[in-house]
Amino acid sequence: MSEGISQPDAPLAADRTAPAGDLFSKFDPLIKQREELLANGVEDPFSLVMEKVLSPTRAICNGRDTILLGTYNYMGMTFDPDVIEAGKKALDEFGSGTTGSRVLNGTYQGHKACEDALREFYAMEHAMVFSTGYQANLGIISTIAGKGDYIVLDIDSHASIWDGCALGNAEVVPFRHNDIDAMDKRLGRIPEGAGKLVVLEGVYSMLGDIAPLKEMIAVAKKHGAMVLVDEAHSMGFIGPNGRGVAEDQGCLDEVDFVIGTFSKSVGTVGGFCVSNHPKFEIMRLVCRPYVFTASLPPSVVATAATSIRKLMHGSNKRAHLWENSKRLHGGLRELGFTLGTDSPQSAIVAVIMPDLQRGAAMWEALLHEGLYVNLARPPATPANMTLLRCSLCAEHSSEEVETILGMFTRAGKATGII
Repeated sequence: MSEGISQPDAPLAADRTAPAGDLFSKFDPLIKQREELLANGVEDPFSLVMEKVLSPTRAICNGRDTILLGTYNYMGMTFDPDVIEAGKKALDEFGSGTTGSRVLNGTYQGHKACEDALREFYAMEHAMVFSTGYQANLGIISTIAGKGDYIVLDIDSHASIWDGCALGNAEVVPFRHNDIDAMDKRLGRIPEGAGKLVVLEGVYSMLGDIAPLKEMIAVAKKHGAMVLVDEAHSMGFIGPNGRGVAEDQGCLDEVDFVIGTFSKSVGTVGGFCVSNHPKFEIMRLVCRPYVFTASLPPSVVATAATSIRKLMHGSNKRAHLWENSKRLHGGLRELGFTLGTDSPQSAIVAVIMPDLQRGAAMWEALLHEGLYVNLARPPATPANMTLLRCSLCAEHSSEEVETILGMFTRAGKATGII
């Protein structure tokens, strides 16, 4: 669930002019592409530095006062006073780190409090906190689906999902993005009696589109498969209680495992899995990325628990974020930009660029205007797209959204994109 990667970054074709035995030679085409991009004088879009963060929506980036529109800080919790105070208190009382795994000396009172908050937030029996969202997918998927089992997943699944499949050595059966019929056919070809896991995402992070979870989960259950849904980009925002797309579509009770992260709406770092499966607690002893990783620092789980409990009462913030998403999406379409979705489906608005060179030029033009967005490129993006990914925040004011549209207008005209 780490930002900006959909499928695993498969190396490009290697340039064999490198010295024999050079294990880096496989990256030569990418090195060349980067050098050519920077040779045109564009600022490096992948080496931006935030010298000072002023608020959830503003920072000093590369020396400029900049509006942040590419941080995944959907609910703006990073500067919430209660969240910050909880982190400071835990730092004073428990120190800077645990120096141990959760199954040894790494479980503190704060880790249990954080899991309690997750159980209450999702109204589920079990919650397990990991050190990152990436490790949550890596650990849960690789542990519950192993050799001889089958994982059926969307082709646009996040890298952490693909890596979880690889670590567990299960048979991987991908299907075309959001294609219910294709998923049904793949499940129908799996041998009778084999273990089956369907892995879906609520919101897909590149284009910001949502999955038809209700229909897909019904198909999965028809074939006797268990279902895991990654709600990293919807938790806190989508659904009446912010539980994600599955809640919004009325099918959360049919989901066996929900994976999420603290690095988006929660505003800190970490990952989790919640479940009602009666045997779930055994995962604490058999899940390698949980057993063999140091636990999160006390200050981090304290901020996460406080943020999660506040998100339970975040309906006003959720409503304002939807207003921001609708206004930005509609405004960009009116300006003539090509977007990743026909209508606003999440807090992500993807602006599709003609190619990498013009995408980088547009990214730089926006940065000079005082706006930061994500430049996403192949192979991270679906269908070899280059796109500028905008992620809105509940703390963006209506006036800031209008300012952002003005910046896109000027940058788009200056680069010839519109």
